[in-house]
Amino acid sequence: MKKIINSIIVMMTITALFLTGCGSVSTGSDSALSVLTSTTFLADITRNIAGDRVNVDSLLPAGTDPHAYQPSPQDMAKIEKSRLIIINGAGYEQFLLSLIAGAEKNVIEASAGLSPREDAEQGVDPHMWLDPNLVISYVENIRKALAEYDPAGEAVYQSNADVYVAQLQELDGWIKMQVEQVPADKRLLVTNHEAFGYFADRYSFEVVGSVVPSFSSNAAPSAQQMAGLIDAIKKLKAPAIFLDTADNNTLAEQIADETGIKVIDDLHLESLTEGAPAATYIDMMKYNVSRIVEALK
Repeated sequence: MKKIINSIIVMMTITALFLTGCGSVSTGSDSALSVLTSTTFLADITRNIAGDRVNVDSLLPAGTDPHAYQPSPQDMAKIEKSRLIIINGAGYEQFLLSLIAGAEKNVIEASAGLSPREDAEQGVDPHMWLDPNLVISYVENIRKALAEYDPAGEAVYQSNADVYVAQLQELDGWIKMQVEQVPADKRLLVTNHEAFGYFADRYSFEVVGSVVPSFSSNAAPSAQQMAGLIDAIKKLKAPAIFLDTADNNTLAEQIADETGIKVIDDLHLESLTEGAPAATYIDMMKYNVSRIVEALK
């Protein structure tokens, strides 16, 4: 993990030098700015800022687990056609490193400037987007990048960003109201992998544990770790295990059999859906919060 993070830091440094050397790029009808994001939720965030001035596409399709994604030749074609690539950063896009390594592309890290949570064994937690307040920083980083490439659109990007930030602040207030329905001693989260740290910090939840004790869903727990999680669930009386739709629920079901708790396996934590219930980032967050509150209150 540390090697991957170091690779990203080096890549970002090279990118910064590239940006300085190239300066801004004007856009027009014959040179529309084409932006590629790593994930669907980043694509939605970017579209809210870019409006109609920019063509925005996501490398990963809807419903894809980034931790298990395998790049295809078509992905390289998308990268070659894009003039700006927006990634989450913080070690999240491991699948993308081989595709952009050495490519003369400008890569923007949406989470740049934020202080990530770190674990001595697991490294950096990249799941910052599950706190809408941190996404406000994403918006500012993306807005600056778009204005750098398209100075003529700077006022549009700023106006759109202001509107979207207000929507994110409204979302934060809505989440707080929903969470208040859950008694403080019942705000317990058991998850498939360690994705809820930032969400828990913001909205006063306690993360009891994870089926997969890792920031990636690709890891595997030991028998000792499984036993420890079962003991913690029984001790704290956590009522449910929360999984993303892309997660394998086999181990969660085994734990549920041992503890008698529910398995909620229809959250959308890392990808949007084509249409309801998580067609946009804000829809995704509202859906997840509604399912969590319903299971805990």
